[in-house]
Amino acid sequence: MIERRKPAHGGDPDASYVARLLHRGPDAFLKKIGEEATEVVMAAKDVDHARAAGTDVPARQALLVGEVADLWFHSLIALAHYDLSPAAVLAELQRRAGTSGIEEKALRKAQAREQGADSFTTGENSHG
Repeated sequence: MIERRKPAHGGDPDASYVARLLHRGPDAFLKKIGEEATEVVMAAKDVDHARAAGTDVPARQALLVGEVADLWFHSLIALAHYDLSPAAVLAELQRRAGTSGIEEKALRKAQAREQGADSFTTGENSHG
């Protein structure tokens, strides 16, 4: 559905929210992703507070699900804009399966340190 709403495929920004976001460009949908991510965090904290208080947990969980759905939806729009598919994300998650996140993060840090040292010794830096 998102692919069909791309302006290049005839999506009408006046008739479709998806087409409007894609027509406005990355700033529009990336801003929405940031907003939705914040709303996910807030909704999750509301679930925590409801659990601590022993009240309204299912309603707060439902709100969290809705916010995650909004985040995923806007992320799908970003993927479509960048000519990527959800399958690419699933493939990346599959690639990571069985890999310790702690070990992977430590490896990335070590690689970053090595790249930084290499840049320093060759006179390169991020400032040109």
